[in-house]
Amino acid sequence: MLQKTSWGGIDRIGTAPVTTGRDTRLDVFRALCLLTIFINHVPGQYLEYLTHKNIGFSDSAEAFVLISGLSVDVAYGGRFVAGARLALTLKVWRRALTLYVAHIMTSVVTLAIFAGGALYFGRQDLIGEINIRPIVDQAEQGIVAMVLLGHQLGYNNILSMYAVLFLMLPGMLWLNAVSPRLLFGLSATLWLAAGCFKLVPYNFLDEGYWFLNPWSWQFLFVIGIIAMTHVRRGGSLPRSWWLIAPSAAYLLISAAWVLFSWWNIDFSFGLPAVLTGFDKTFLSLTRLLHVLALAYLLAITPLVSRLTRLDANHPLVMIGRNSLPVFIFGTILAMAGQVLLFVTGKNPVIGSLFVVAGVGLHFVYAYYLDWLKEVAVAKPLRAA
Repeated sequence: MLQKTSWGGIDRIGTAPVTTGRDTRLDVFRALCLLTIFINHVPGQYLEYLTHKNIGFSDSAEAFVLISGLSVDVAYGGRFVAGARLALTLKVWRRALTLYVAHIMTSVVTLAIFAGGALYFGRQDLIGEINIRPIVDQAEQGIVAMVLLGHQLGYNNILSMYAVLFLMLPGMLWLNAVSPRLLFGLSATLWLAAGCFKLVPYNFLDEGYWFLNPWSWQFLFVIGIIAMTHVRRGGSLPRSWWLIAPSAAYLLISAAWVLFSWWNIDFSFGLPAVLTGFDKTFLSLTRLLHVLALAYLLAITPLVSRLTRLDANHPLVMIGRNSLPVFIFGTILAMAGQVLLFVTGKNPVIGSLFVVAGVGLHFVYAYYLDWLKEVAVAKPLRAA
């Protein structure tokens, strides 16, 4: 029979699911998201205009969270069974703690980079960038607020949201084991309520709130979990023109909307903004549908599947396999790039050269991380 490829190291041939080891396609797409996030986090240079945020409602943040949902179900979904749930819950929460520590670390390093730039280049106006000023003006409260996630710096707000999702993950996995439909319904209800009633963690250093609302973004994360559960249980994505045509049409309309700046068109009809707006904080339906349509078309296209099924030692796979340290590295590098652009008068050529070099350094760093793992494995073998 014709082979229908799916995600998570599972291919469905006929009706029998066959495991095939680690699926590098998720790693490749995760790597592409990480590189795109880095490029977009150095605004004002030419490569920024080549990323897909310029031709659609969503960007790499949505893609990254969806892929994360797929990945966590691969890692934990099949193991979250009676007798192992407590141990797995503690493991997941330890990962949440790791993400929290990573968030604090990158925030502190970001502060140091901008403060160092202000001192070295004599540009005190750097302190007014990316929401740093409230921390400097109210140092005691600012430090406490940052540690308690009550104040977030610009471009340093993904890991905190992701940490909250991991705190919620054991409950998601339990509900998913009981009934994926129940999990979907509860998750969708929370997403809608968060958007309609502005349920969002608030910052207590200023009057703002989290840029990426975890009560909204959990819905995309859950969709990834449910989709991968369907695949693990022997299912596959349907290839139907009733899905393909609307998905392709929506992507084309989205591209035209962004390219021609049709933002002044009002089609709200009095409905809540979460259903008709384009807000990233509350993950408006327009953005949600865009990333899902894009993911669906990529997932059912055999050519895309073949091109992204790479060798385990491919540079893109290395980046995706080491996603957290590479993301931290890319965030710190992007903050240095923002300071460089700021002190050079937003020179797009200098910024573009920095980003090209930074992309190259991502590959070097991923190779270094894999090399460290090989050394760690080889050392005990030599000792034995």
